[in-house]
Amino acid sequence: MGFSPVSKTSPVNLSLNYSIAVLGFLILGLLGAPVVECDIVYQAINCRKHSAALTDFGAKGDGVTSNTAAFRNATAWIGWRSHPHCASRKMAHWQFQSHQQFHSFSPEGSSYSWIPGNFAEDISEYPLIEPLKSYGRGRDAPGGRYISLVFGTNLTDVVITGENGTIDGQGAFWWDKFRAKELNFTRPYLIEIMYSNQVQISNLTLLNSPSWVVHPVYSSDVIIQGLTINSPVGSPNTDGIDPDSCTNMKIEDCFIVSGDDCIAVKSGWDEYGIAVGMPTNHLIIRRLTCISPDSAVIALGSEMSGGIQDLRAEDITAINSESGVRIKSAPGRGGYVKDIYVRRMTLYTMKYVFWMTGAYGDHPDEGYDPKALPEVKNINFRDINAENVTMAADLSGIKDDPYTGICISDAVINLSPKPKKVQWNCTDVSGITSNVGPPPCDLLPEKVLESGCDFPTDVLPIDKVQLQTCKLAF
Repeated sequence: MGFSPVSKTSPVNLSLNYSIAVLGFLILGLLGAPVVECDIVYQAINCRKHSAALTDFGAKGDGVTSNTAAFRNATAWIGWRSHPHCASRKMAHWQFQSHQQFHSFSPEGSSYSWIPGNFAEDISEYPLIEPLKSYGRGRDAPGGRYISLVFGTNLTDVVITGENGTIDGQGAFWWDKFRAKELNFTRPYLIEIMYSNQVQISNLTLLNSPSWVVHPVYSSDVIIQGLTINSPVGSPNTDGIDPDSCTNMKIEDCFIVSGDDCIAVKSGWDEYGIAVGMPTNHLIIRRLTCISPDSAVIALGSEMSGGIQDLRAEDITAINSESGVRIKSAPGRGGYVKDIYVRRMTLYTMKYVFWMTGAYGDHPDEGYDPKALPEVKNINFRDINAENVTMAADLSGIKDDPYTGICISDAVINLSPKPKKVQWNCTDVSGITSNVGPPPCDLLPEKVLESGCDFPTDVLPIDKVQLQTCKLAF
């Protein structure tokens, strides 16, 4: 796991309430702060036996000193304490590129402020890492990627949590560089965890990411809870949470303001995603509130070449957003989007309620196979209430590869003062509707469904995980 540099900013936006980063044990970073006795209570899949204050390992909160060695030494010490007979065992791969300052330790020992040093504008402080195998290149540009602010790979039992503590990615510098086409590599994300399992990210405020905010990829058994994510609505590619080739995962109780999709479900890009073949499946999204004027509340794709299956979204609220659930694909993607279940969406001020497209033709290179067609089927929506809507639905599949098994039931859509003349645009799709208004297109005929469109009743394994209440004494 790595902590890359960020730049100075106002303390107002950076209160950090004992931000905790954990790998099978816990490190509490109190740079520049005295350590006093206090109990810290947090929830985790497994409680931690050992902890370390970074100041005990030479860390300085002066905004200038690199604390890489302090992070590494603290990690090694805790690893030795946790496994005294395996001191030479490599516990995990952590990378720290840190010039950070923590101060304003409260008398009660419960709150810190994180005022980082002036290093976000020094790109050399962000090492390059390889592009994801399922993408074949960086998302912004060919070649590598700048390492994320918080980064980890090949980890088991990871906890990144705090009492709504704030991490500010200071993304404006990166957005300006991106818009000016001055970057040769892909921008860093705020948090990226790869090839890991038993991952928990919770109770944090995440601001101004250079690009995607939270990106779990090639991982399993992931719990994301209680995040407040805020990026300017005009910021480029600041997706809130991007589950990518992950299995057995849930996202709950999050509030997201985004310049792109609030949640974008992915699984690789064209021929690279097809070759890797790692789907995102068994995903729960629950109690999400989203504001995204130019993008979707939940997007499926467009990079979905490894497949997306068994997504269950419920109790979703959107305000001033472009669309509810959007499926984005194209010839060349391959893969599939199937067994999608959505219920109880409340939408206010929307351009579209339902939006599906088979012409999202953004490709990594010329090596994709245009004959690799996606399979999109069994898409279920029920119990939808929408106000101030410009257009009910724009549903366009692919010629000779229609989107099938669409079911929409119990959807009440009230239009804006200036709605589109055509409310339902449907091509290359098939399915049914029940109790939907305004009246849908002919390709989705009315059918009486006493219990509405399908929503699974079985319990996924991630919903059976019980978090423990843990305590640390300092």
